Amino acid sequence: MKIKTISKEDALSLCSKMETHFFDYKSKAISTAKLQKVCVAFANADGGEVLIGVEDSKEGSNPLDRWDGHQTIEEYNSHIQGLYNLNPSLPLAFEFYACPELTGLLLSISVEKSGKVAKSADGNVYVRRNASSVPYADSEKIRELEYSKGIISFEEELVPNADTEAVAESKTLGVFLNDFSPKTSCLDYVVNEYLIDRKSWTPKYAGLLLFCDSPAAILPRKCSVKIARYETKGDELDRDALKETWTVEGPVYSLINDSISKINTVLSKVTIWTIDGIKTVSYPAEALWEVFVNAIIHRDYSISDDVQILIYDNRVEIKSPGKLPAHVTANNILQERFTRNTKLVRTLARYKNPPNKDLGEGLNTAFQKMKEWKLQQPVIEEKDNYVVVTIAHTPLARPEELVLEFLNKNPSITNKQGRDLSGIRDSNEMKRVFYKLRDSGEIEPVPEMKGVSSAWRKKGGSN
Repeated sequence: MKIKTISKEDALSLCSKMETHFFDYKSKAISTAKLQKVCVAFANADGGEVLIGVEDSKEGSNPLDRWDGHQTIEEYNSHIQGLYNLNPSLPLAFEFYACPELTGLLLSISVEKSGKVAKSADGNVYVRRNASSVPYADSEKIRELEYSKGIISFEEELVPNADTEAVAESKTLGVFLNDFSPKTSCLDYVVNEYLIDRKSWTPKYAGLLLFCDSPAAILPRKCSVKIARYETKGDELDRDALKETWTVEGPVYSLINDSISKINTVLSKVTIWTIDGIKTVSYPAEALWEVFVNAIIHRDYSISDDVQILIYDNRVEIKSPGKLPAHVTANNILQERFTRNTKLVRTLARYKNPPNKDLGEGLNTAFQKMKEWKLQQPVIEEKDNYVVVTIAHTPLARPEELVLEFLNKNPSITNKQGRDLSGIRDSNEMKRVFYKLRDSGEIEPVPEMKGVSSAWRKKGGSN
């Protein structure tokens, strides 16, 4: 294991850090059991870092006085060995810090998000919440953690209040099997694909999601799509800006197609300023399709909520219930592959026109298409208990370039027009773009125009 030498300034920064959801510090005297608890909690959440050899802060003290590590690497062996002995093993990385002006070594333990439910040596489960390691003693809590990590899938759960006929005799299944080869009966198909329980003849969640003609009416948890149109570019959900909402229901295959159709209808009425004047806002069809299909087939159906589509003036946000499963993160999602709902994914791929025909490449396609359209890449985030993908109508070109290009075709430009062109949401930020171009001698303000608070034109231009 390597020792990294850091400056006194970096040491001060380390010793001054606040404990957060992703960071914790511990004394070199921490017991193996307590260290396991912290690392297990990080692995069961979003990962994090534990810094050993830093004492608790005292009011008024110099943060550097907290640096109190062991003198040698060997003295940390018990800490390291105690973590290596866990089963399942934790995804860990170790690094030592030394500072010439300070005595002793600090041990940094980086813990990645685990694809399994991590446990301490005594079998306890902990999850990081804010700056605490919260115990999960309740079996339901642990089961929720298994769902969130994709260890088990809610699509396998039985739905006791549903009849077998809701799956085996549905119109949806009949239409699907008309194109299916080799030919088979409805009952044989759902039995052989384990879409119903063979012992109790009880439908599974996957069977109802796929083939029940009206799954939202039977399933105890929400499984539809909510679409909302906000006439704003703001980041906050503003009820005054909420124009209209729609709910789309149905079995998964038609839910995908009907939802995309509705999204496109709503977008066809959204207009923005472009280089060539006011135009209907447009996004790559493949990008919207792939992101939305991923939201449906990879969502966590144990969470009782609908997939939400929020359509703003300058972007579309797609919110899928559940966190990213297993080892998948927002940073590695384009490289990693994980299927939470295998029955949904496999069955949808068997349709004559499968919505997931580019299996495993959907998000990559979305990113590529946005680049081809010269729009900025989608932003993928985990927010609370959702995966949120934002597809923004923000050009790759610099705002200054867009302003000048617009003025090559138009006599003047306003703040709103500039924000539409560039995707900038704040009017003051747009002003700074204009001021920068003014200071470089490329544009000048237009004398007061009726109905327009301010406008700009190319230097030496005229009204």
